[in-house]
Amino acid sequence: MYVASRMFLTKGVGKNKEKLVSFELALRAAHIAPFNIVRISSIFPPRCKIVSVREGMKALTPGQIVYMVLAEASTNERHRLIGSSIGVAIPRDRDHFGYLSEHHSFGDDDRTTGDYAEDIAAQMLATILGVEFDVDESYNKRLDQWKLSDQIVKTRNITQTSVGRSGLWTTVVAAAVLIP
Repeated sequence: MYVASRMFLTKGVGKNKEKLVSFELALRAAHIAPFNIVRISSIFPPRCKIVSVREGMKALTPGQIVYMVLAEASTNERHRLIGSSIGVAIPRDRDHFGYLSEHHSFGDDDRTTGDYAEDIAAQMLATILGVEFDVDESYNKRLDQWKLSDQIVKTRNITQTSVGRSGLWTTVVAAAVLIP
């Protein structure tokens, strides 16, 4: 049984006249190009520890099959703002799983894109905890935490945005990379 014990968050942007090459360059900027990527859904494993990109990369080998939640967006429109974000919602009880969300945006800045990704992850976690969730009332800005009934949920995100240029493809990626 494969359950990740560690995970890292990463992001990147790539630009090229070819869309596929811009995607490859974004993966390179995020340090995940040398892996065979398998996209997965949105579960943050129980007891999983978030580590730095540097520490996570030490545990991986080029060519390895790597599982990740990957968000991406591309454009070749001049002045088009694009974004990709991974949101994370971690329950207080670390023996319980949390949620990862991927969000792709057009026209939203880093903060708006990242906040939305966090909101989605927190909402998904709230539904499995059986908690009523109002995105406008549940967030405690002072503590930077979500309060879900008797659960305190920590959230975070990693977000990459960029502006498109005429004649070039721009691709942004954000990823949560799981490590066995």
